[in-house]
Amino acid sequence: MKIYTKTGDKGKTSLIGGTRVSKSHLRIEAYGTVDELNSYIGLLSDQPVNKPHLAVLKEIQDRLFTIGSSLASDPEKSKMKIPDLLETDIALLESEMDKMNAVLPELRAFVLPGGHSSISFGHIARTVCRRAERMVIALQEVDFVADLVVQYLNRLSDYLFTLCRAMHQYMEIAETPWQPRMAKK
Repeated sequence: MKIYTKTGDKGKTSLIGGTRVSKSHLRIEAYGTVDELNSYIGLLSDQPVNKPHLAVLKEIQDRLFTIGSSLASDPEKSKMKIPDLLETDIALLESEMDKMNAVLPELRAFVLPGGHSSISFGHIARTVCRRAERMVIALQEVDFVADLVVQYLNRLSDYLFTLCRAMHQYMEIAETPWQPRMAKK
């Protein structure tokens, strides 16, 4: 089987269900951003500091494929069975955050992204996740998107932020609190 089909050469692609849409369609942008996020999660998985989190990160990648297949489907025409996103998927993220937060110092200020390339990759994943969430919400305003997709992406960005904090602690790299500059009066 060839990977190229030439069917997209004129800027159109097919949703699951056969509907042809522009490659700039909001649905394509949404699942394309989820795919980008999945690549960043893969990059996070490759960081040695994240060995304790590898199973959860792989689970997240699987769930992002689930979300991508949901977003790639024409809600009106698709008869194909696609994987389900479940409330237990969100509960897993919450449970993992609770475990990390139990050993992290209390957050008392906003923190600047960075400190190590592994941590920076995590913050990039977090911001791509927020962009995916915004795109999915925009899509949901005009077409069907399951509420669990929005909830999962919202919780995932929180998980990624918490993971970045855990990486700081594990690597013994101090977080840099944001110290807003205030105009003197």
